Amino acid sequence: MSFARLSEIPRTISFRTGLLFLGLFGCSFLALFGYIYWQTAFYLKTEADTALYRQVENRSAQDPELRLHEIRKHVAQDTEARLPHSLFDAQGQFIAGAIRELPAYTALDKPQEFRWLRANGHHRPVRFIVHRLEDGKLLLVAQDVHDIREFDELLINALISGGLLLLLVGLVGAVGLGYLAHRRLDKVSRSIKGIIEGDLSGRLPVRGNNDDIDRLALVVNGMLDELERLMSEVKGVCDDIAHDLRTPLTRLIAGLERAQRRDMAPTDYAASVDAALSDAKGLLLTFKALLRISEIENSARRSHFAPVDLNQIAADAAELYEPLAEERGTVLTVDTREAPAIMAGDPQLLFDALCNLLDNAIKFSPEHSQVRLSVISDASRTVIQVTDNGPGIPEAERQAVLRRLYRAEASRHTPGNGLGLSMVAAVARLHDMQLTVSDAQPGCRVELEAKG
Repeated sequence: MSFARLSEIPRTISFRTGLLFLGLFGCSFLALFGYIYWQTAFYLKTEADTALYRQVENRSAQDPELRLHEIRKHVAQDTEARLPHSLFDAQGQFIAGAIRELPAYTALDKPQEFRWLRANGHHRPVRFIVHRLEDGKLLLVAQDVHDIREFDELLINALISGGLLLLLVGLVGAVGLGYLAHRRLDKVSRSIKGIIEGDLSGRLPVRGNNDDIDRLALVVNGMLDELERLMSEVKGVCDDIAHDLRTPLTRLIAGLERAQRRDMAPTDYAASVDAALSDAKGLLLTFKALLRISEIENSARRSHFAPVDLNQIAADAAELYEPLAEERGTVLTVDTREAPAIMAGDPQLLFDALCNLLDNAIKFSPEHSQVRLSVISDASRTVIQVTDNGPGIPEAERQAVLRRLYRAEASRHTPGNGLGLSMVAAVARLHDMQLTVSDAQPGCRVELEAKG
């Protein structure tokens, strides 16, 4: 990991998020540990004071001679001076006990502390109470609090070491998160750079754990799929225009040039003009169809969406194409359900899409064939299905026929401009429907499926 990469890690969101959580956990740790320390210290001090008051009460209740005897006996028994007791006269002069000098105090019967210089030269922290007896003497009851101070230091050291460990682990974790995020974003950046340089087949890497970057990558990949499809269509349209529109344009120009160069009879001249007009109108219709597909793909018609009954639309389309089917001797069958098949959509666009499917099915099927239009609806999906028993579409061309101006070799001499299925595909995308072309064995089956 180079220095340049290390310098970029603090700028990552993951690193900053790690630091934020480190700060939150650090504050929580300090608050919790501080509360525990305060409660523990308060408890130990309270227990020590309670024991001192109890000792004062016990000594005060004793007879003076017994008290003096017990204090001297206590000194002999408490060799480590853990609970030293001492007795002083009214002027503070030493009488008996372990502590030979009365420490400075601010008030009687109030717990206080001082550092006691023992005979071995060691200072010990002592908590004490000075109480005036009924005979005027001063009773000093004390307790060595060295263990309590050591416990306090242990708690403070644990707080400091725990805080440093938390800080270290948090920083390492933040750097690790930042590095992983930076490395992952590097992969995403390289993928985007490759796409910018022209590789439209490239996609952003996805781990599959559905995290934030995965969700964003999936959306971008979906956008790239659509972009690749559009670019492929643009290329296909350019190729198909060059291939399919070249012939009528060439024929139009040749006819006009012949009419210009030759002396023609009025009838021949009129025929040439009619042929040129026919070719020009055909080209105009082609471009009008292209513009309509672009309008549909730009979702300009979504504002016209309303609940529509696909059964009614199917019946209207079948009624419109019934004469053409009878003319070719084709049996056109409509199979709908009694219950309405309702979906949100543009009724005119859905009607035009069904008309295109029926027109293709009747036009490319041999005479005296059968065409079936079905509407299948249940709780999970709604399907419009057009089936014929014609030559069908080869599997290798089932995606290509959805491109604009694409025409299979077998249908190049059939009237049309290769935009029918392209328009149907645009309507399907606008309505979030899935368009499927499959084999009907024999014939072709085209389905428009909307999820329920």
